[in-house]
Amino acid sequence: MKRTLAALTGLLALGLTACGGGGDPLAGGPSGSPDAGPPAAADVIKVGSANFTESRLLAEIYAQALEAKGAKVERSFGIGSREVYFPALQDGSIDLIPEYTGNLLQEIDPQATATASDQVYQELTQKLPDPLIVLDQSKAEDKDAVVVTQETAQRYNARSLADLAPHCGELVFGGPPEFAERPYGLPGIERLYGCTFADFRSLDAGGPLTVAALTDGTIQAADLFTTDPTIADRGWVVLEDPKNNFAAQNVVPLVNETKANDQVRETLNSISAALTTDGLLELNRKVADAATNTVESVAKEWVTANNLG
Repeated sequence: MKRTLAALTGLLALGLTACGGGGDPLAGGPSGSPDAGPPAAADVIKVGSANFTESRLLAEIYAQALEAKGAKVERSFGIGSREVYFPALQDGSIDLIPEYTGNLLQEIDPQATATASDQVYQELTQKLPDPLIVLDQSKAEDKDAVVVTQETAQRYNARSLADLAPHCGELVFGGPPEFAERPYGLPGIERLYGCTFADFRSLDAGGPLTVAALTDGTIQAADLFTTDPTIADRGWVVLEDPKNNFAAQNVVPLVNETKANDQVRETLNSISAALTTDGLLELNRKVADAATNTVESVAKEWVTANNLG
């Protein structure tokens, strides 16, 4: 049965609140995002997350593994988009957040051209403003992607963004509001492929609103994350990106250097060493089964299985 946007709006709000780590992540802050609050004490690591499930899950893994090693941890989850939480890292409102290398690099330097994993990581380590650093990047990668239904792919004989480009004017695109402005979002797709969509619908970051809109045809193309199990489950098509609009997106801990003591570095680097793309996809699939799992329980299972707890 198709789920409507109206029905899922309430579900999204409930899901965000449930994952908020003790507060209401829909209250306060810019654009309805929560305020990260005051800086944590010197002996406490304040772990933040963006406003989508995978970020919360990775942040919870960081938090539980650090706590298992005796660190004092405070959670501030569901803060919002990078445009909101990156300033919070810079001013010390939060100390640590899971990040994605390519998108973070373009946030810092919109003119960056590196797309390969090692090149992106090297540039990122050089361009991060003090006192922020990234620790080891993981093999796990989760990229933004333009996704269409099998029906749309067949109609336009489209397997890549280049194939879709001549038809973009017939299609409505949906994704998070920031995708309309980010360099790798609509501006990048238009610049590299000459693809200008008929309209843009501001929805959520790879969440239920976007999934519902693509399902019921409100939109015909969407920004979804490549580790979203919904894509395979529904037989949707991730369009190839031959011109590398989307750079490598390896998961990496972004941390305030003043809180990155040896124990913190060792713990977070061990997490990165254990994370894989297939593993991240499976973690997302488990969290999606809300009837039996929570972000906290899935994180605990993973931390224990990898001898980090």
